[in-house]
Amino acid sequence: MLIVIDGLDGCGKSTQFELLKEKFTDAHFITFPYYNTNSGKIVSDYLSGKFHEENPYVSAFSASAIYAVDRYTSYKTHWEELYKSGSPVISARYVTSNAIYQMTKLDKSEWDGYLNWLYDFEYEKLGMPRPDKTIFLDMPVEISQKLLSARYDGDESKKDIHEQNVAFLKACREAALYVGKRDGWIIVPCSNGENPRSIEEINSDLQAIIKE
Repeated sequence: MLIVIDGLDGCGKSTQFELLKEKFTDAHFITFPYYNTNSGKIVSDYLSGKFHEENPYVSAFSASAIYAVDRYTSYKTHWEELYKSGSPVISARYVTSNAIYQMTKLDKSEWDGYLNWLYDFEYEKLGMPRPDKTIFLDMPVEISQKLLSARYDGDESKKDIHEQNVAFLKACREAALYVGKRDGWIIVPCSNGENPRSIEEINSDLQAIIKE
Protein backbone atom coordinates (compact mmCIF):
# COMPACT_ATOMS: atom_id res chain seq x y z
CA MET A 1 0.00 0.00 0.00
CA LEU A 2 1.16 3.49 -0.87
CA ILE A 3 -0.40 6.47 0.91
CA VAL A 4 0.62 9.97 -0.20
CA ILE A 5 0.37 13.08 1.97
CA ASP A 6 0.77 16.35 0.13
CA GLY A 7 0.18 20.03 0.77
CA LEU A 8 1.51 23.47 -0.02
CA ASP A 9 4.61 24.91 1.64
CA GLY A 10 3.86 25.97 5.20
CA CYS A 11 0.90 23.64 5.78
CA GLY A 12 2.70 21.72 8.53
CA LYS A 13 3.33 18.60 6.47
CA SER A 14 6.76 17.86 7.95
CA THR A 15 5.48 18.12 11.52
CA GLN A 16 2.57 15.79 10.76
CA PHE A 17 4.89 13.35 9.03
CA GLU A 18 7.15 13.05 12.07
CA LEU A 19 4.17 12.43 14.34
CA LEU A 20 2.87 9.71 12.03
CA LYS A 21 6.26 7.97 12.16
CA GLU A 22 5.81 7.57 15.91
CA LYS A 23 2.33 6.09 15.46
CA PHE A 24 2.76 3.77 12.46
CA THR A 25 6.01 2.00 13.27
CA ASP A 26 5.32 -0.82 10.79
CA ALA A 27 5.23 1.55 7.83
CA HIS A 28 8.14 2.79 5.69
CA PHE A 29 8.24 6.59 5.38
CA ILE A 30 9.69 8.42 2.39
CA THR A 31 9.81 12.08 1.45
CA PHE A 32 10.43 14.08 -1.71
CA PRO A 33 12.46 15.67 -3.11
CA TYR A 34 15.16 13.08 -2.43
CA TYR A 35 17.77 15.75 -1.69
CA ASN A 36 20.74 13.59 -0.64
CA THR A 37 21.34 12.31 -4.17
CA ASN A 38 22.63 13.64 -7.46
CA SER A 39 19.07 13.96 -8.73
CA GLY A 40 18.12 15.83 -5.56
CA LYS A 41 20.92 18.31 -6.23
CA ILE A 42 19.29 19.12 -9.57
CA VAL A 43 16.01 19.78 -7.77
CA SER A 44 17.83 22.08 -5.33
CA ASP A 45 19.36 23.97 -8.26
CA TYR A 46 15.92 24.36 -9.83
CA LEU A 47 14.40 25.69 -6.60
CA SER A 48 17.25 28.17 -6.18
CA GLY A 49 16.37 29.63 -9.58
CA LYS A 50 19.37 28.34 -11.57
CA PHE A 51 17.17 26.90 -14.31
CA HIS A 52 15.29 30.05 -15.19
CA GLU A 53 12.79 29.30 -17.94
CA GLU A 54 10.79 32.24 -19.27
CA ASN A 55 8.32 30.09 -21.19
CA PRO A 56 5.81 28.79 -18.63
CA TYR A 57 4.63 26.02 -20.96
CA VAL A 58 8.16 24.64 -21.28
CA SER A 59 8.76 25.11 -17.56
CA ALA A 60 5.70 23.04 -16.65
CA PHE A 61 7.07 20.01 -18.46
CA SER A 62 10.81 20.50 -17.88
CA ALA A 63 10.35 20.95 -14.11
CA SER A 64 7.99 17.97 -14.05
CA ALA A 65 10.70 15.84 -15.64
CA ILE A 66 13.28 16.97 -13.06
CA TYR A 67 11.03 15.95 -10.16
CA ALA A 68 9.97 12.73 -11.89
CA VAL A 69 13.56 11.57 -12.31
CA ASP A 70 14.21 12.32 -8.64
CA ARG A 71 11.26 10.11 -7.65
CA TYR A 72 12.37 7.35 -10.00
CA THR A 73 15.88 7.43 -8.51
CA SER A 74 14.46 7.14 -5.00
CA TYR A 75 12.15 4.28 -5.96
CA LYS A 76 14.79 2.17 -7.71
CA THR A 77 17.50 2.64 -5.09
CA HIS A 78 15.57 2.94 -1.85
CA TRP A 79 12.06 1.55 -1.54
CA GLU A 80 11.05 -0.57 -4.55
CA GLU A 81 11.77 -3.89 -2.82
CA LEU A 82 10.01 -2.78 0.36
CA TYR A 83 6.94 -1.72 -1.58
CA LYS A 84 6.80 -4.93 -3.65
CA SER A 85 7.24 -7.05 -0.52
CA GLY A 86 3.99 -5.64 0.84
CA SER A 87 5.41 -3.16 3.34
CA PRO A 88 3.08 -0.14 3.70
CA VAL A 89 4.71 3.05 2.41
CA ILE A 90 3.70 6.57 3.43
CA SER A 91 5.12 9.36 1.29
CA ALA A 92 5.37 13.10 1.87
CA ARG A 93 4.88 14.53 -1.63
CA TYR A 94 4.84 12.41 -4.77
CA VAL A 95 3.65 12.63 -8.36
CA THR A 96 0.85 14.73 -6.86
CA SER A 97 3.31 17.59 -6.33
CA ASN A 98 3.87 17.95 -10.06
CA ALA A 99 0.11 18.22 -10.49
CA ILE A 100 -0.07 20.89 -7.80
CA TYR A 101 2.96 23.02 -8.64
CA GLN A 102 3.60 22.60 -12.36
CA MET A 103 0.08 22.44 -13.80
CA THR A 104 -0.57 26.02 -12.69
CA LYS A 105 1.86 27.26 -15.34
CA LEU A 106 -0.61 26.16 -18.01
CA ASP A 107 -3.95 27.54 -19.09
CA LYS A 108 -6.82 25.82 -17.30
CA SER A 109 -8.02 24.43 -20.61
CA GLU A 110 -4.79 22.39 -20.68
CA TRP A 111 -5.00 21.01 -17.13
CA ASP A 112 -6.66 17.70 -17.96
CA GLY A 113 -4.26 17.13 -20.85
CA TYR A 114 -1.31 17.81 -18.57
CA LEU A 115 -2.59 15.38 -15.94
CA ASN A 116 -3.04 12.69 -18.58
CA TRP A 117 0.54 13.28 -19.75
CA LEU A 118 1.91 13.33 -16.20
CA TYR A 119 0.25 10.10 -15.11
CA ASP A 120 1.28 8.33 -18.28
CA PHE A 121 4.87 9.55 -17.95
CA GLU A 122 5.42 8.69 -14.27
CA TYR A 123 3.11 5.72 -13.71
CA GLU A 124 3.32 4.04 -17.11
CA LYS A 125 6.59 5.12 -18.76
CA LEU A 126 8.69 5.24 -15.56
CA GLY A 127 6.76 2.48 -13.79
CA MET A 128 6.18 4.34 -10.54
CA PRO A 129 3.47 2.80 -8.31
CA ARG A 130 0.12 4.56 -8.14
CA PRO A 131 -1.02 5.72 -4.69
CA ASP A 132 -3.81 3.77 -3.02
CA LYS A 133 -4.87 6.96 -1.29
CA THR A 134 -3.87 10.63 -1.55
CA ILE A 135 -4.39 13.08 1.32
CA PHE A 136 -4.09 16.83 0.76
CA LEU A 137 -3.45 19.10 3.75
CA ASP A 138 -5.35 22.24 2.84
CA MET A 139 -4.01 25.41 4.42
CA PRO A 140 -5.03 28.85 3.02
CA VAL A 141 -1.99 30.65 1.62
CA GLU A 142 -2.43 33.72 3.82
CA ILE A 143 -2.03 31.54 6.91
CA SER A 144 0.79 29.40 5.53
CA GLN A 145 2.79 32.54 4.66
CA LYS A 146 2.70 33.60 8.31
CA LEU A 147 3.88 30.16 9.36
CA LEU A 148 6.69 30.21 6.80
CA SER A 149 7.85 33.65 7.97
CA ALA A 150 7.96 32.34 11.52
CA ARG A 151 9.95 29.29 10.37
CA TYR A 152 12.60 31.57 8.83
CA ASP A 153 12.55 34.07 11.72
CA GLY A 154 11.19 36.77 9.44
CA ASP A 155 14.01 36.43 6.87
CA GLU A 156 12.05 36.36 3.60
CA SER A 157 15.22 35.70 1.59
CA LYS A 158 15.33 32.16 2.99
CA LYS A 159 12.17 31.22 1.10
CA ASP A 160 12.68 29.30 -2.13
CA ILE A 161 11.28 30.52 -5.48
CA HIS A 162 7.92 28.86 -4.83
CA GLU A 163 7.55 30.00 -1.21
CA GLN A 164 8.22 33.62 -2.18
CA ASN A 165 5.49 33.78 -4.84
CA VAL A 166 2.14 34.23 -3.08
CA ALA A 167 0.13 34.50 -6.30
CA PHE A 168 1.71 31.27 -7.52
CA LEU A 169 0.91 29.47 -4.26
CA LYS A 170 -2.72 30.59 -4.45
CA ALA A 171 -2.88 29.20 -7.98
CA CYS A 172 -1.33 25.97 -6.69
CA ARG A 173 -4.02 25.65 -4.03
CA GLU A 174 -6.67 26.11 -6.69
CA ALA A 175 -4.98 23.44 -8.81
CA ALA A 176 -4.73 21.05 -5.87
CA LEU A 177 -8.41 21.36 -5.07
CA TYR A 178 -9.24 20.83 -8.75
CA VAL A 179 -7.16 17.66 -8.99
CA GLY A 180 -8.40 16.50 -5.60
CA LYS A 181 -12.00 16.67 -6.74
CA ARG A 182 -11.17 15.12 -10.11
CA ASP A 183 -9.09 12.22 -8.76
CA GLY A 184 -10.74 11.55 -5.41
CA TRP A 185 -8.16 12.92 -2.98
CA ILE A 186 -9.08 13.25 0.70
CA ILE A 187 -8.94 16.93 1.65
CA VAL A 188 -8.01 17.61 5.27
CA PRO A 189 -8.65 21.24 6.33
CA CYS A 190 -5.75 22.67 8.34
CA SER A 191 -7.45 25.88 9.45
CA ASN A 192 -10.79 27.17 10.61
CA GLY A 193 -10.62 29.83 7.91
CA GLU A 194 -8.73 32.38 9.99
CA ASN A 195 -6.29 30.43 12.16
CA PRO A 196 -4.51 27.08 11.93
CA ARG A 197 -6.15 24.08 13.52
CA SER A 198 -4.10 22.47 16.25
CA ILE A 199 -1.37 20.03 15.28
CA GLU A 200 -3.09 17.37 17.40
CA GLU A 201 -6.46 17.79 15.66
CA ILE A 202 -4.95 17.46 12.20
CA ASN A 203 -2.87 14.47 13.22
CA SER A 204 -5.93 12.77 14.64
CA ASP A 205 -7.66 13.16 11.27
CA LEU A 206 -4.64 11.71 9.47
CA GLN A 207 -4.38 8.74 11.81
CA ALA A 208 -8.05 7.91 11.29
CA ILE A 209 -7.71 8.04 7.49
CA ILE A 210 -4.55 5.90 7.46
CA LYS A 211 -6.00 3.32 9.86
CA GLU A 212 -9.05 2.99 7.65
